[in-house]
Amino acid sequence: MRFMGTFTPKLDEKGRLFLPAKFRDRLAEGVVVTQGQENCLVVWPPEVFDREADRAAERPMTSKAARGYNRMFFSGGDEVTPDKQGRIGIPAPLREYAALERDVVVIGVRDRLEIWNPTKWREYQEAEVVKFADLDESDDE
Repeated sequence: MRFMGTFTPKLDEKGRLFLPAKFRDRLAEGVVVTQGQENCLVVWPPEVFDREADRAAERPMTSKAARGYNRMFFSGGDEVTPDKQGRIGIPAPLREYAALERDVVVIGVRDRLEIWNPTKWREYQEAEVVKFADLDESDDE
């Protein structure tokens, strides 16, 4: 299953998030929530998380960048099983990292979901829309 789309659920008073209904069956057995880049959170199906973890493990621990990535990737991670209503709890440290309050934006990004603070998502989109419009496969960047 591919994850696509933009959704605007709300966190409840206990820091729980309703997963988008169209993805609940796919994620019913559990997910891994980690810190993402650009201060978002990433919701991984376990098999996708395992592939990413394996890829990270292939880099030598003598690499400072590899150690840093692994520390950030795993230290904030949490394995979560959705409840019967399709909610997952987002631990307080992860909510703080992503500056999540009541309103959030959940986006599908092919093999995972990302959870964003709405203001940060808008700012990210505004900065990226020009780059996206100007993409040219002949560019070297």
